[in-house]
Amino acid sequence: MTKPKTLYAAYAALIETVLTDLVGEGVLPAGTSFANVTLEPPRDASHGDLATNAAMVLAKGAGMNPRALAESITAKLAAHPTITSAEIAGPGFINLRLAPQAWLDELAAIAQLGSDYGRSDMGGGRVVNVEYVSANPTGPMHMGHCRGAVVGDALAGLLEFAGHKVIKEYYVNDAGAQVDVLARSVHMRYREALGEEITIPEGLYPGDYLVPVGQQLAAEFGDTYAAAPEGDWLILFRTRAVAAMMDMIRADLATLGIKHDLFSSEADLQASGKVDAAEAWLREHDLVYNGVLEAPKGKAPPEDWEPVSLPLFRSTRFGDDQDRPIKKSNGAWTYFGADLAYHFQKAQTADALVDIWGADHAGTVKRIKAAVAALTSADGASPKPFEVKLVQMVQLMKGGQPFKMSKRAGNFVTLADVVDMVGKDVVRFTMLTRKPDAQMDFDFDKVVEASKDNPVFYVQYAHARIRSTLRKAAEAGFAPSDANLDRLGTEELALVARAAQFPREIEAAARAREPHRIAFYLYDLAADLHSYWNLGNDRPEKRFIVEQDGELTAARLFLGQAIGQVIRGGLGVLGVEAVESM
Repeated sequence: MTKPKTLYAAYAALIETVLTDLVGEGVLPAGTSFANVTLEPPRDASHGDLATNAAMVLAKGAGMNPRALAESITAKLAAHPTITSAEIAGPGFINLRLAPQAWLDELAAIAQLGSDYGRSDMGGGRVVNVEYVSANPTGPMHMGHCRGAVVGDALAGLLEFAGHKVIKEYYVNDAGAQVDVLARSVHMRYREALGEEITIPEGLYPGDYLVPVGQQLAAEFGDTYAAAPEGDWLILFRTRAVAAMMDMIRADLATLGIKHDLFSSEADLQASGKVDAAEAWLREHDLVYNGVLEAPKGKAPPEDWEPVSLPLFRSTRFGDDQDRPIKKSNGAWTYFGADLAYHFQKAQTADALVDIWGADHAGTVKRIKAAVAALTSADGASPKPFEVKLVQMVQLMKGGQPFKMSKRAGNFVTLADVVDMVGKDVVRFTMLTRKPDAQMDFDFDKVVEASKDNPVFYVQYAHARIRSTLRKAAEAGFAPSDANLDRLGTEELALVARAAQFPREIEAAARAREPHRIAFYLYDLAADLHSYWNLGNDRPEKRFIVEQDGELTAARLFLGQAIGQVIRGGLGVLGVEAVESM
């Protein structure tokens, strides 16, 4: 069976055919690009069903007035059998009104495509590396990590649905000073497990989550390292502690339904010589040189400051405000230097890169983007697309007050504890109800509230309502059918029109790397479904099940089944379950 074209794809193809015809007729010049031509719902629904900017964006190249070009376009579009009118608005926008059959065809397409409705081949199989979470391996996941984890995982799901191959990667920062602090903290718990009374000094990690690690080491090594100098045990304890923390982190992420494809170790990266190789490559391409780092700007340098020659990356060539050191004066790699090599490694296996970072890293975005641009374009190639999505922190609230909870963490709220309290789906969907770069409150009272003000409830309830209706209909002897879809009226077709936007929302969200757009869309679709449902509260003839009219009931059930499929598909992209009942 031939895969049907969804509505927006079909009419976009129609507009392209019309424009190609106008090129053939000499109205538009040969070689005209249609790349900036869009097709979307009008901002005001009273203006029509679809709107295109074709005349507006192509008129200049054709040397025409936009309205004059619009007249040539509308004359051809109006001849199409499912376009009832093609009208010119304002300076040259074109609004189209569609015959009911266009929406009924889309309803049939939703049913035929099923779970593939909205799936796109836009990505063309191109590989996108999405790196997200990448929390330091020093303890359990906390709510500071949660939003970035959900945004990254939902983005990965969205890109896959839009036709990309996705590598979901976690970068393990296991080569810095923080993991030495972790090892010393574990050594304290090791001594404690051997019976010693300890007090965790300031600067070490106090959480009880390190107790089992210390106990395991005590069982394995006895008192071998209890009084030994640090140099005898630091590397061993660091390795064991990082491994234990990563096991804990994987388990915490699993509570959110998150599983990465690849865990890349910073320590392994440096030990393999790949950072040195990246430096050599950069020097070969005149992108790293030995130079003197500028004194701190905006204030007098410290009294003990003196100029030091360091290897500097030429990030000013790529828009940064100064060149950046890749090594410290003691020869150790700067975080930027190691990060630069890590991105170089990622770029070898992907066509595009996306990093999900906390907003506190905003100051390093420009330099790492400069580095990736340099690394992927130095031999004359186009730079590989690279984006950094910044995610703001989440404020936890309960009873109108900031919420603090600590069981095993020491001084922060763990992700696992929050998931235990409200559930995976609530956490995931809630994290996508605002743009990632906007501050948000996670209110424990509101996220479990059964109301329109709780988006996850509102969307899941819409799906549950449909499933409940289909079950009740089956008990009464009714089944969905497309035999009499022409019985559907204006209100029902308006629901189809909203559902028909799903494929274009998927592609737009994937292009923008913004999975929250799908959450916003699902809320709007759920609102339309609930509004339609409520018509039947006072008007029995508007209900899905009209017992005295089997044909109309079967058509409405077919509609409800399709709307449920779209909601289920959208929630699936976001990693949220479409519940059967509530």
